[in-house]
Amino acid sequence: MAGTAEVLAKAERFPGVRYPVLVPNQKGLDAVTSLLAQNPASPPLTDEISIFTAATDAFTRANLNTTTAVSLERLAPVTRAALDQGLRVRGYVSVVIACPYSGPVDYARVRDVAKALVDMGCYEVSLGDTVGMGTPAQVSEMLEEAKKSVPVERLAGHFHDTYGTAVSNVLTVLEHGIRTIDASIGGLGGCPYSPGATGNVATEDVLYALQGSKYHVAGTKDGTIDLEQMVDIGWWISEQLGRESTSRAGRAIRARRLREQQKAKL
Repeated sequence: MAGTAEVLAKAERFPGVRYPVLVPNQKGLDAVTSLLAQNPASPPLTDEISIFTAATDAFTRANLNTTTAVSLERLAPVTRAALDQGLRVRGYVSVVIACPYSGPVDYARVRDVAKALVDMGCYEVSLGDTVGMGTPAQVSEMLEEAKKSVPVERLAGHFHDTYGTAVSNVLTVLEHGIRTIDASIGGLGGCPYSPGATGNVATEDVLYALQGSKYHVAGTKDGTIDLEQMVDIGWWISEQLGRESTSRAGRAIRARRLREQQKAKL
């Protein structure tokens, strides 16, 4: 993808953090291989790639100009080559609830595509509500179908917040046993092939919703992350991009701070 090499080369490295690269095809993998060869480092600039397809042919045609079946055929040798090079491979399935081009999705297709990605070597498959239309009931039904062929430990949740249900959907899949949730600071993201869809669920909103729950954030000292600092990061990156943070928790916390600052001046 454009700019990937420059971003990876300039990014500050943190222990225990992975920096996956989105790879749409063999050409993308070749670019990663070349980058690693030209920039030997320990740890390497990246040790993981992400491959992607969709649960409907209509969305796959819009995104990859082919059918889902053909996209899987093309991804299989890419995955094998990446694994042979010692790279981890994560898979993504788009439009697992609804497709902007063909409507409601057959959850059996989600199951079959996810299984195909696991069978070809993906250590984990992220199920994406790309349109952001999913409700907890729909997500639960979809996940029950996917679990018939793929162990829940190999699945992750990826929810856009177009209709305001992303956090509810996160809580739903957690109850089903999923333990990896994709989120983006400040609600960044989106998809050019899903008209009207907003960004991924905001990291701040997920962290706020999990406060006081039985769930804890892996990789942290005490199972928690400083939400106040996350809000600062969300607003900073949003300002750099000339936008406002779409995180509901972030906006509420920022408004509270502004009120406190105003009171302190009185």
